[in-house]
This record gives sequence, structure tokens and C-alpha cells, in this order.
Amino acid sequence: MAPIRMGFIGCGGNARGHIGRVLEMGECEVVALCDSSEGSLQAACEHYEDVASLPRFVDYKEMLDSVEMDAVQISTPHTLHFEQIMASLDKGLHVLSEKPMVCTVDHAHQVIAKAEESGKVLMVSYQRHLGAQYRYVRNQIMAGELGDIQFVSALQDQAWYRGTMGLWRQQLALSGGGQLNDSGSHLLDIVLWMTGLEVEQVHAYMENFESEVDINSALSLRFRNGALGNVSVVGNSPTGGMWEDITIWGSKAVIYMRQGEISYKTQNGNEVYEVSNLPGGTTPDRNFVDAILGRDVVQVPPECGLRVIELTEAAWESAKVGAPVSVQIR
Repeated sequence: MAPIRMGFIGCGGNARGHIGRVLEMGECEVVALCDSSEGSLQAACEHYEDVASLPRFVDYKEMLDSVEMDAVQISTPHTLHFEQIMASLDKGLHVLSEKPMVCTVDHAHQVIAKAEESGKVLMVSYQRHLGAQYRYVRNQIMAGELGDIQFVSALQDQAWYRGTMGLWRQQLALSGGGQLNDSGSHLLDIVLWMTGLEVEQVHAYMENFESEVDINSALSLRFRNGALGNVSVVGNSPTGGMWEDITIWGSKAVIYMRQGEISYKTQNGNEVYEVSNLPGGTTPDRNFVDAILGRDVVQVPPECGLRVIELTEAAWESAKVGAPVSVQIR
């Protein structure tokens, strides 16, 4: 079988990780690079000798028109994803998009419809779906081991405000929103995916500080099954790195996730069990290729991106009007 010919729209630091993983797959061939920054293109070529002689473009439309490809990966500022996904699907290409998939609910429905019409793979690069610990928690919940989910608490702590100051992530026209729409998108996605819950209503408070986008966010949630939840996104942490806690209370057991490490407490016991030695996970790049080749189903379908932007859009509206807002799921 001929290798999958893959192009890259966006060649920044995140994309270079994807390029490296694709180059390691014998079934793939990187055939073109695109970025509006010549510096990013040069950095990618210096990092990987295998792509140094490839065609380079500053206009993704020119790349789509000029190079024979089977698939693209998109790692660009968030508000650009929609038009780039639509154009790539129009060209009959499979698409792996970085998060968030798109920045409005309307755009999410449009890309899902376009993917269905084209018959091509559309996938979101939420890598935690492929991580062993997150899959374990989801499987425990889906198997009923926690019983009925009653409460969820999720916290993300990051010096995002300082780290992105002066960059496109704090420019609303390019980012579509602040940390809730950026790394916070991972937190919303994994909570919704692991629990399988749908949010009915959100009451959100947000603090922008001096930025034009949200930095700190406090979300109170009511799920459609009656469960409650809190999501805290702290983008102005005084510490470096990232800290993340997720706790899920069921009627039969509780799961505590601290920095990806899992503890488990059952209904009638006082002992907290540490969960370890889980089987290894994989990457969105590997799953994307396997799905194209028909060896696996897409582990992060575009509907996951839709669920995230439904909640995010409702949270933004709630913070704006100062009242709870219903999350419309279509």
C-alpha cells in the first residue's frame, strides 16, 4: 500500500511534535509544509532533515491546490481552523485538527456536516482519549463501577496569562477566547468524555485582568442526569507548569485523578487504592492514520469538539449576562 501523503498547515512548536510522530510511521510521508511564519517553516526544516527539501507555503490554499495529498494536520490559531478544515475536506482530504476544533457551535455543525458529506476522517487532537489512565476511568464509568455519577470537580492551574502575553493566544481575533478555549478545552473535553455526561446548564464567572480574553474561569454545572459539577480554570497562577485535579463521585465509588495519577475509593471501604500498571496508550497521529487505513475507529470524533464548544459558548454567555445559561445540545 502506498504511504499516506500528509501535509501540515501550521509548523510551530506543537506541529513539530506531530511532524516527528508522523515521520516515525513507515506508512506515512510528509509531502508539504505551510505556515504564515517563515521562521516556523525554517525551524521545522532545521529540526527534521527529512522535510528540509519539501515544498513550503505561506498560503494554505496554495498548498492544497499545488500538492497531491491524502490528509492534512492543522495546528494554527484557533479561529483559522474552521476555514482550513472546510477547505481541506472540500479537497477530499482527511483532517486531524488541533484543539479546539472550532470556536463557535455553528461552525462545529458545519464541519461535521462537511465531513459526513465528504466521507473523510475528521478528528480532533485531544490526546487524552488515547491515554491509558483516562481510558481506564472512562471504562470504569461506562461499566457501572462508579454507579450513578453525582458530582464532578475539575481544576486546571497554569501560568497561562504570563506565558501567552503578547502572543496570538491573547488576541481574540485569532484565539477566539482565553484559557478556557485553549488548554482549558482539554479539561472540558476529558470530563465530558470520561463521564459521558451532558451539561444542561452552566453559571460562569470569568476574569480577564488586562487581557481581551478570559484568564480565570469558575463554572458551576448541572448535568442532564441531575449530577452537579465545578470546573475551575486558573490561568493566572503564580507558579510555573500545570497542575490538574479531577475527582468524580459516583454512588458506588470515587475516582481521584491528580496529575494523571489515579486513586480509587469504594463505597464501603476506607482504603484508597492506587491504580497503576495500566497498558500503554497511543497518540492522535497513530489513531488518525489507523482510522484512514480502516484499522481503527476515530477515538476523538468531531462530536467531541462540538460538545466542548457548546459548553464553552454557553459559559462565555453566562459570564457576560451574569446568569445561568442553558447548554443547547443538537
